[in-house]
Amino acid sequence: MDARYSVRAGPAYPVPVTDPQVRVSDADRQRVVAALQRHTAAGRLTLDEFGERVDRALGAVTRADLVAVTRDLPAEPGGPRRDLVVAFALAALTLVVLGLILALGR
Repeated sequence: MDARYSVRAGPAYPVPVTDPQVRVSDADRQRVVAALQRHTAAGRLTLDEFGERVDRALGAVTRADLVAVTRDLPAEPGGPRRDLVVAFALAALTLVVLGLILALGR
């Protein structure tokens, strides 16, 4: 995981560990909305809560505003570190299979 990101439980999306008053982009807001959708689908939020949080996320100006929207939700599994481990494992498995094919083909 990139050292710029917090690894503690907390916000449902990676929040760079910088000044919480830094302004956020539309992409930051959309990441939070996507996380809220996943939490709603998992049953953690009602549709009313989802709507209220989406409104807050889309109106967020700073990182602190976005963190407040997801603070009480668990961090989502399958973040960047897990994806990297899975990719590495698949690459290693591919090399083993190719090695076996080459060894058996001789």
